[in-house]
Formats: sequence, structure tokens, C-alpha cells
Amino acid sequence: MKSAQRELALLGAILVLGLLPLFGVPGFYTVANLRNLALDNVPVLVTAIGMTAVIIVAEIDISVGSVFVVCGALAGLTAQAGLPMPLVVATTLGAGALFGAVNGLLVAWARVPSIIATLGTMAILRNGIIHATGGAWIQNLPPGFQWFGLGQNLAQPVYLMLALALVVAGVWTLRQTSLGRSLYAVGCDRVAARRVGLNPPAIILAAFVLLGTLTAMAALFNFTRYPTIETNAGVGFELQVIAAVVVGGTAVTGGRGNLLGTLLGVVLLGMIGTVLTFLHINPAWAQAIEGLIILAAVVSDTAFGRDHAHD
Repeated sequence: MKSAQRELALLGAILVLGLLPLFGVPGFYTVANLRNLALDNVPVLVTAIGMTAVIIVAEIDISVGSVFVVCGALAGLTAQAGLPMPLVVATTLGAGALFGAVNGLLVAWARVPSIIATLGTMAILRNGIIHATGGAWIQNLPPGFQWFGLGQNLAQPVYLMLALALVVAGVWTLRQTSLGRSLYAVGCDRVAARRVGLNPPAIILAAFVLLGTLTAMAALFNFTRYPTIETNAGVGFELQVIAAVVVGGTAVTGGRGNLLGTLLGVVLLGMIGTVLTFLHINPAWAQAIEGLIILAAVVSDTAFGRDHAHD
């Protein structure tokens, strides 16, 4: 399916889904509900930007849920220790980049299949955070931690604008820079990419480091919204992110994808649970519906083939 056709189909599905609450209880279209819906999906969107890059180079990372919660816990603990917020942010982003680099080195240089490498780091990080904290939530955070001290009313639009700015920057990078073109080239054919002078292992490493950094940023966007940090958070987060990217049209075989599709995928999948709630339908059906949408996306890719390398 062409990229434009996929995006139009996603827009149509979002429109239909957005109209369904008209037949349910009122309240879906209030500013507060739509704002909360958007804020709830900011972490998924920010992480999906990096995941798009990783899948374009024909790899996958299923450790993002564990990286997400470990980075959130690290942010909380460093804030508790009295570090100023700029250092908390730098430490958290550095940790995310480090986790991404470990995954990238395992995949690009040690030649471990990415699903195996990231499965291992997922288990190590998830069990590590449980042992380090005993499963206890991180509480008594300093006042400047929540919403970065900006206050809820100011921070909420700032979070949303930053997330959209990251999408715009990602679109520009993929379309206009040599790094973006290199990602597509490596995802299409690594041998050919090497022959034209590219270094596929370095580009794959860069994609994983980008994903790790953006996952840490997503953790900051998420955990600074609350007065406590749940150390068991992030379970299933990786599935939400990967599903949004795949539904948005990024080929699981690599070499094709764009961030506009990813954005639409996040919006579509992010709305399902809330819409079902307003329709008095058990939200547990959301996972089944998401599964059907993902299956349809993959089948459509298989059926229509790889006619287009990228946009």
C-alpha cells in the first residue's frame, strides 16, 4: 500500500473512531479529556520516533519498556538525592543513550539478532529495577520534580509542543539529511549501502542510541506528571510503541517508513481504549482490536509488496 493511501486510511479510521463517542456518554469531546488523552500518549509518540528509525534499519528493540521505567526511576532517585533538575535530565538522557548503545553494539558488532539482544536487556533491566528498589514506588520527590516545577497549567502545553517539535525534527532528519537517507539505505540493502561508502554498523548503532535517548526523554515526560514513580510501570509499553510504528506504515522488513504515519498510528491506537470506555464497552477489548489493526497493517504490506522504498 502506498504511503499516502496508508495515511488516508489511518485518517479515515481516526475520524470514524472519533465519531463513535457521539453514541455513548457525553464528555469525550471536552478539552480536559482530549488534553489528557494527548498527554497520556506523549511517551508513546516520543519513543515511537526512535523506534521508527530502528525498524527502518530492519531491526527491533523490545527493551524500551524496561529502559522507560529504569530511566524514570533513575530520574526520581537523582532528584531525591538533591541533584538540580538540569543534572537530573542530563543523567537520565545519558543513561538512556547508554542503554541504547549497549543494544546497538550487541546488534551491530556482536551480530546478535536484535530481538534476542533486546530481550536479554529487557529482562536484565526489568529484574534489576525490582531488586534495586524492592518493588517499592519512589516517593517524597522534591517539589521541582513534578512538571519540572513549571506547574500543571504551563507544563501540559509545553509537553505537547515539545513532542510535536520532536516529530517535526524527525521528519526533517529522515527526509533532508544524510543520516536519514543512510537509515533507509541500510534498511533496504546493507551490502549495497556498504558499497556506496556507508558504514552500516555505525548507522545501526546511531539508531539504537537515538531510540534509547528518546525513551529516556519519554520517561521524563511521563513520570514528572505524578507525585510518585511506579517501579512496575512500562509493562507492555514496547508493544504499544512497536504497534504504532507498524500501523503507521513502517515496514518490519526495513527500508520504508515515515513519522507522519507513526504519528497517525499513535493517535489511532491511543484513542481506542478511551473511546471504548465512553461507549460502555470493556476496555479489555482494546487489545483485541489493536491486534486486529496490527494484523491488517502487516497483511496489507505483504499483499502489496515493497513497491516504494520510501517517501
